[in-house]
Amino acid sequence: MLSRKSSLISRNAALSSVYDEKNELIDQVIIIYFKAPNSYTCEDVVEFQCHGGIVVASMILEAVLKSGARLANPGEFTKRAFLNGRIDLSKAETIGKLIEAKSAGAAKLLSRHLKGELQEFVEQARENLLEIMAFVEVTIDYAEEDLPKDIEQKAAEKLQLLMASLERILENSKQREGLIEGFKIAIIGRTNVGKSSLLNRFLHYERAITSDIEGTTRDTIEEEIKIGAHIVKFVDTAGIREADSEIEKIGIKRSLSAIETADIIIGVFDNSRETNGEDSEILKLMKNAKTDKKVLHVLNKCDLQNRFDIALLENAIKISCKHDIKPLTDALNEYLNTLDINEEIMLSSARQISAVSETLANLKIALDLLNDGALELFSFHLNEAVTAISHITRTFERDEILEAMFSKFCVGK
Repeated sequence: MLSRKSSLISRNAALSSVYDEKNELIDQVIIIYFKAPNSYTCEDVVEFQCHGGIVVASMILEAVLKSGARLANPGEFTKRAFLNGRIDLSKAETIGKLIEAKSAGAAKLLSRHLKGELQEFVEQARENLLEIMAFVEVTIDYAEEDLPKDIEQKAAEKLQLLMASLERILENSKQREGLIEGFKIAIIGRTNVGKSSLLNRFLHYERAITSDIEGTTRDTIEEEIKIGAHIVKFVDTAGIREADSEIEKIGIKRSLSAIETADIIIGVFDNSRETNGEDSEILKLMKNAKTDKKVLHVLNKCDLQNRFDIALLENAIKISCKHDIKPLTDALNEYLNTLDINEEIMLSSARQISAVSETLANLKIALDLLNDGALELFSFHLNEAVTAISHITRTFERDEILEAMFSKFCVGK
């Protein structure tokens, strides 16, 4: 044994020396033994807490591997925790997303998921759906029994309440997806309005080449920076205009693509130049952007004489890349902070969003069928909805319907 100890007390910290295969001292460490099932994976686990530094940790790892251990596969500890029943699928995903979180707000939200907030919501939704299925299946199987007359009405009311709740969560999750993945900000505008200068100013170094020659930026440039408590990705795009060069045309096409995928669009306009058709095209692109995107109108070069028609810009943010961009930084920080202030449950992955979308689609069909009195088809789509939402946490067992049926009704009394 690396520590030369014959035994360890579970969940007790022990100070111990650690030796390599040549019996040479590596370090003095803290060893903590977690006896199954009282560990993250529900299996026997031993932790070594060594002194800081890469070298010492690497030497201990090498000694452990030579003693018969192997390196864990990516995500293996969390996978074992899930397979052994320590956590459900929603918590397993949350752990991975927490590591990748791009903002303090995302970390706080995901910590709520680890406490079981999403799991509790899904379980409650499952319970409601199973109860509705039980009501309806009893109506189908025991039509001649003396059952309540308003069963179908109550089922419809419960369905509508659940659908409204799922729709809110779905919309909220799509709008705030950037909290976890990182918000993408596209800087757009005609040539030579200062887009690259703005990016350089945010980064505090000359990342993008700037020049008075139009069309200098031929491709999109992406860089991550921190604004307030958020890590965001800025995309500097090629100037949008009618271009002759094939290479520049490709760059402009990529600029238009960046607008589609961005969460926030910053339209930059030149205060020192008169408004022209290219500016009008930029304003049109911003106006036609999807409603879930935040759009900011920025008037650059405000240290120079005004020639641009500022009346065309909505709530224009005036800056000068040469001197001060604080008004824009403040505006971005203020907007990003508003996305943190939300107590609604949020889905943390594309898989979860897909599961809720599929659930909603089946519930909408089911509600129409219920109103038409097609109870067998209604039951089928309700079953599909339960299966879909169950994918977030655990698999759905058909026997759960029977349990719900016989706990709510005294059939055959």
